[in-house]
Amino acid sequence: MTKPRMSVRRRFAAATALGTAAILAVTGCSGGTPETAGEAFTGEYTGPEVELSFWNGFTGGDGPFMESMVEQFNTEHDNITVVSNTMQWVDFYQRLPAAVTAGEGPDVGVMHLDQLATNAARSVIVPLDDLAEELELTADDFTPEVWDAGVYNDARYGIPLDVHSLAMYYNTEHFAAAGITEPPVDAASFQEALDKLTAAGYETPFWMPTRWPSHLIDLSLLWQNGGEPFGEEEATFGSEAGITGLEWQRGIVEDGYSPSDVAIDSQYVAFKNGETSITWDGIWQINDLTQSGLPYGMAPVPTIGESEAVWANSHNFFLARQASADQNKTDAAKVFIAWMSEQSAEWAGSGMIPARQSVRDAGALDGLPQEPIAEQIDAMRFLPPIPGIGTVVSDTLEIAVADGVLGSTPPSDALTEAEGRATQLMEDNAASFGG
Repeated sequence: MTKPRMSVRRRFAAATALGTAAILAVTGCSGGTPETAGEAFTGEYTGPEVELSFWNGFTGGDGPFMESMVEQFNTEHDNITVVSNTMQWVDFYQRLPAAVTAGEGPDVGVMHLDQLATNAARSVIVPLDDLAEELELTADDFTPEVWDAGVYNDARYGIPLDVHSLAMYYNTEHFAAAGITEPPVDAASFQEALDKLTAAGYETPFWMPTRWPSHLIDLSLLWQNGGEPFGEEEATFGSEAGITGLEWQRGIVEDGYSPSDVAIDSQYVAFKNGETSITWDGIWQINDLTQSGLPYGMAPVPTIGESEAVWANSHNFFLARQASADQNKTDAAKVFIAWMSEQSAEWAGSGMIPARQSVRDAGALDGLPQEPIAEQIDAMRFLPPIPGIGTVVSDTLEIAVADGVLGSTPPSDALTEAEGRATQLMEDNAASFGG
C-alpha cells in the first residue's frame, strides 16, 4: 500500500494545531476587548479606489471557482480590486495571527467555522454583527447549527459561505455486480450491502482509516447515538454514545470488511483506484473523483445509530483586526462579503453546499452530485464555538479513535482516557484564552 502525498484535509488537520499554537504565541495570555469592524455598514461602497488583500486556503479543486468569483466581483466593482493570497490551510492558520499582530494581516478572508472562536478570543478577527443585520441575514436563511456556531461571546465573527460534510461514495459498478440497487440508508441495509459486496468478490469493500477522516466518522456516529462530544467546560465524547460508535468502527475491521491498518488517505486512494467499494469522505472530493473517471455515486452517510446526524464544517468570511483603521477598506471588504454571499450559487461548482437556504431554493444545486447530501443539511452537526477546540480534538479524540480502530486499546478505554486529557486541555485553554 503506497502512502499518498499530504492531502488538503491532512494539511488542515495539521493547521488546526499550528494555528492555535501561533495565536497563543503572538497574543500572550490575555483576552482583551474585541475590536469592532468600523462604522455601520450601509450596503454599498462609494469611496475612492481601494485594493483589498483576500486570504484563503482554496488551493485544491475549489480554487479556480473562488478565483472566478473574485474576478467577476472585480469586473462589477470599478472602485474595488480584490487580490487573492491563496496558501495551504496549514500556512494560513499559522501565518494569520502573526500577520495581524504585525499590522500585515488581510483586509478580508475565509476560515473554517471551527477556527472562528479561537481567532475571536485573541482579537485576530472582529465582529460582523452590523453586516449581518444590514444584509438581513438570520438563522431563517441558514440552519441554526451553522448560524449559531459563528457566534462567540454574543458577537458574530463569521458570515457562512457554505457547508461541507461527510458523504458516502460508492462504486456503481461494484454495486451493480453485487445486485445492490439502492444506496444503504441505515445499519441493516449497510450491513446487507457489505455482505453482498464480499459475496460478489470484493473482499474488503469498506476501508476504515485509523486517522483522518476516522474521527469525523466517529463524531457522526456519536451524534447519531444521541451524544455530544463537548460541553461548555468539559469533553463528553467518552459517553456510551461515543463508545458505541467507536466499537462499530472497530467491528468493521474485525469482521474483515477493512484491512487492519489503513493509513491516512489510503482509503480514499483505494476507492479512487477501484480497490474498495465504499468510502465515507468529504464532499470536497467530488471534483477529483469526477475528473478521475471512476464510476461512482453519492448518498448521505447512513444512519448507523438512532437518528440522522453527520459531521460538517463551514467556510466563513471574516474581517481581520487592523493596526490602523481604514474605513474605506472596511466598507469595501463588507461589500465584497455581501456580494460573495449573494452569489454563492457559483460556489456550488466547487462541490460545496451554499450555506444560504434562499440560494439553495433558487436551484443552485440542481443536478449537482452534492444535491442529495444537501437534503440532509438539517442533520449536519458542527463542533461548538470553544476557543482551541481544534487542537483539543487533534490531540485527544483523533488519537483515541486511531487506537480504537487499530485495536491497540479497547474503544471504551481509549475514549475514557482521551476524554480526561481533553477536559484538562479545555481548562488550560480557558485560562489561556480568557473569555
